[in-house]
Amino acid sequence: MTAKKSKKHNSHLKKSGDRPKRPVENSHKKSGKFLLVLGVFGIIGGVSMGVAGFLLPEKVSRSDSFPDLSLKKPVDATYSKLTGLPLANAADVNAPVYCIQTPNGTDGARPQAGLNQAGVIFEAVAEAGITRFAAIYQNPSSAVIGPIRSLRIYYLEWDTPFDCTIVHAGGSGDALAAVSHGYKDLTEDYAYMYRGTYGSRLWNNLFTTSSYLKKMSNDRGYTSSDIKGFSRMTPEESEIARIDALAEEKLNILEPSSGKTASLKPAVSEIGVNFGGWATFNVKYKYDAEKNVYLRDYETGAAHNVYDCPDGDLGEKNPEDICTLTQMSPSVVAVMMVPEKRAADNYHEDITTVGTGTAYVFQNGSATKGTWKKSSVAEQIRFFDESGAEIKLAPGQTFVEAVPNYGSVVY
Repeated sequence: MTAKKSKKHNSHLKKSGDRPKRPVENSHKKSGKFLLVLGVFGIIGGVSMGVAGFLLPEKVSRSDSFPDLSLKKPVDATYSKLTGLPLANAADVNAPVYCIQTPNGTDGARPQAGLNQAGVIFEAVAEAGITRFAAIYQNPSSAVIGPIRSLRIYYLEWDTPFDCTIVHAGGSGDALAAVSHGYKDLTEDYAYMYRGTYGSRLWNNLFTTSSYLKKMSNDRGYTSSDIKGFSRMTPEESEIARIDALAEEKLNILEPSSGKTASLKPAVSEIGVNFGGWATFNVKYKYDAEKNVYLRDYETGAAHNVYDCPDGDLGEKNPEDICTLTQMSPSVVAVMMVPEKRAADNYHEDITTVGTGTAYVFQNGSATKGTWKKSSVAEQIRFFDESGAEIKLAPGQTFVEAVPNYGSVVY
């Protein structure tokens, strides 16, 4: 919304030449009046500056709840290449990364364990309309992570720029052939994985732990990862972009005494992602303005809850025994419309990963339509708006939804 400007009408003022002549006053009276006028204008000027300072958005909205972030430049900050968040320990920027194939079926896969610690999560159809995640972790601490399922070639191609260890349990023929050449690979291995004991999980009971993953990296010499991450804003840039995008009235963003970020009206409060198959695997996101995250729900309306597990090495545990439930709530939801068809085996999916297509980026309560581009398997996906400018993603957990062109996005 554009602020309205009042118009000054000056047509009633006469030209100086039309004014009647006034008697000449003596110099003492003129000097006294001159000083009086200067004093009045000084007072008015001071009040005007105070009012202007009150009205300007940099002062009103960024005094308490919105500090003047443009003046705050992080000193020696090191940001995660995976999430864009600042790192407490700069040495962790190249710590080993793990790309874990995680199921999402209704056959015992839910609730997943430790998924809330993944920095980036790709979601796509694995087979028969059922979606699966490629969950990407760096420095995980969760006592339980999983379940772990089989690999697909398109997940591998999305994983490649993260220079991660591919963690899976078997996979499709083309994926297994590809991962055996040049990748750090951890397939079903009971030195670093274990089977949970709950029968309700069925075949979705293969787990690992953060301790097992670190041990595996040390044992195999996988001591670092050279991540090609997404283009990211700093936290300060993201907050400024959020205020600028959501403020309806630039000169009156908030009542100065109330000042809550949640008072900003989101441009997009709900997102629907339809994969074009079973409704069971469609998802919805609801924007939480206070926390600036997207609460993830299943199509049924039930929250997508996962097990948030204690940190550290607690042994081979069932997540149900030691973990508590929490709702998935990413900071960014990026949707890529992708060419997809049934693979040659008439069971698995064939998804195009290299090329370009329509994209939607949801962050900070707003939506940007544009395109995604991936120039090669080794290169990272980049997002562009409709003018061709690259979209920087907000820092935090990011869900990348690979939706078939026959699916849809509603917002």
